Amino acid sequence: MPHIPTESAPTELVQIIVQAITAAAGGWLPFDRFMALALYAPGLGYYAGAAPKFGLLPDSGSDFVTAPELSPAFGQTLAVQVAEALEQTGTQELWEFGAGSGALALQLLDALEVLGVCVQRYHIVELSASLRARQQALLARHAHKLQWHDTLPERFEGVVLGNEVLDAMPVKLLQRSDGVWHERGVGWDAEATRFVWRDRPTDLRPPLEIAGVHDYSTEIHPQAEAFVRTLGERLVRGAVLLLDYGFGESEYYHPQRHMGTLVCHRAHQVDADPLADVGAKDITAHVNFTGIALAAQEAGFAVLGYTTQAHFLINCGLVSKMEQLTQAGRAQAAKLILEHEMGELFKVLALAKGAPWDARGFVHGDRTHRL
Repeated sequence: MPHIPTESAPTELVQIIVQAITAAAGGWLPFDRFMALALYAPGLGYYAGAAPKFGLLPDSGSDFVTAPELSPAFGQTLAVQVAEALEQTGTQELWEFGAGSGALALQLLDALEVLGVCVQRYHIVELSASLRARQQALLARHAHKLQWHDTLPERFEGVVLGNEVLDAMPVKLLQRSDGVWHERGVGWDAEATRFVWRDRPTDLRPPLEIAGVHDYSTEIHPQAEAFVRTLGERLVRGAVLLLDYGFGESEYYHPQRHMGTLVCHRAHQVDADPLADVGAKDITAHVNFTGIALAAQEAGFAVLGYTTQAHFLINCGLVSKMEQLTQAGRAQAAKLILEHEMGELFKVLALAKGAPWDARGFVHGDRTHRL
């Protein structure tokens, strides 16, 4: 994936990554470490920047849109499942990871208030100072219920929410070339002043055998799976709702998916070169929901359900909410469930720590058997 540097001199973030490469054995940095620095280096990474990231249109300065920005009906409908989860688990606290602009938190708190559901505290785990400030401004009316955290406490209870969180967690890249598996890392070409791909043989493998001998690129997700295990260790009682784009394992590692899923987002455009314009764009990979579900079960969770976002939202009453919207509002909300928009690619995985129940969001169209 060749690219041309856009700046004559390396940025401070680039310099930090170059230093990490230079300090690494053989001048080779695993991609997950590169991705972590590119996205989360304090004060410099993509998510640490002050530029707006979430929005409907490029002219807002945003790079991509998430469901809460697309339509408030998303959070209002999700609130139905959240209310049920709070009741079933006997808890009164919500924990949201990576709350973005704060739009989902606002939609949930407003909707739960209308439903008469008591939320004692809404916790937001957010590493970005700029996003935290944006959330605080948007959520000022609910300030008395809000609490921000840099890390997760050792023990807690409640309902955990992760909307498009797993896809932003650093991944390892695997590359099969001439029948040999390599881990793909990043090096620095000092003469050309650019990052370059460097592969080295590895014992790492995808969780499924990839049929054929053709060259094949893919990702594995140790950090996302470790995140779910940490939730399992620390969540004493409650439930977890994870919403993201991805597939079950057999589809994720299909022999024909030989290019992997890693992409970048900038100004509502997609490209496949994470080594260019580092810190100025999002880097993301689809989620292997089978791996997440297995890690959750190992950590003591029960899987309540797994389905498409379309089935989940319809089960929770989105269609009736859409009837109350304007024509423009219905058109936006429809994108949440249309197959060629978010409806099919986005999935919902629900987990419980404690006694499982028949969760409303999965009464029709549950795909747990396909994980």
